[in-house]
Amino acid sequence: MSGVCKNYKIILASGSPRRRELLSALDIDYELRVGNDVDESYPASLPPLEIAEYISRKKSSAYVIADDELLITADTVVVLGSEVLGKPKDLDDAKRMLGLLAGKTHQVVTGCCLRTNAREKHFSVVSDVTFAPLAQGEIDYYVETYRPLDKAGAYGVQEWIGCVGVSEIRGSYFNVMGLPVQRVYEALKEFAG
Repeated sequence: MSGVCKNYKIILASGSPRRRELLSALDIDYELRVGNDVDESYPASLPPLEIAEYISRKKSSAYVIADDELLITADTVVVLGSEVLGKPKDLDDAKRMLGLLAGKTHQVVTGCCLRTNAREKHFSVVSDVTFAPLAQGEIDYYVETYRPLDKAGAYGVQEWIGCVGVSEIRGSYFNVMGLPVQRVYEALKEFAG
């Protein structure tokens, strides 16, 4: 299926190994482009479910692309009520976040932006994730063993904590991993015309 968007050279602008793995699963040829540090701040008035899409568009605008290139950027946040949980500052912050999520349902929001020099498509995908109650020892073990400092909400659903802690997902599992690949695939087909 590498010809799904053969009129463009596809560029994934992400340092996330999970996003690379997920885009590769689509059997699409792409090039990786990383290195542009983007300020991931957002207006305080922005509704929590719109933040990831806003940041993905911000990331996209940091790249100059050629006319034959299609750039994909993404950002993921975890929303618990009205609180937005991004990447933890340190291990203590990661433990705090997991303590907040334990025994509750939260939303994982991934915003994506696909852009050429002629057009842009952006969207968000929301998945509801429910955690079983977690003992402090389980939280400590996960954080100290897996060191999830590069993950929104301080967890990777594909890791140990997802196996023992996630009791239910409503929506896309791949979105929770960091890239809603089915929606990305549909968007690529739109660009292919």
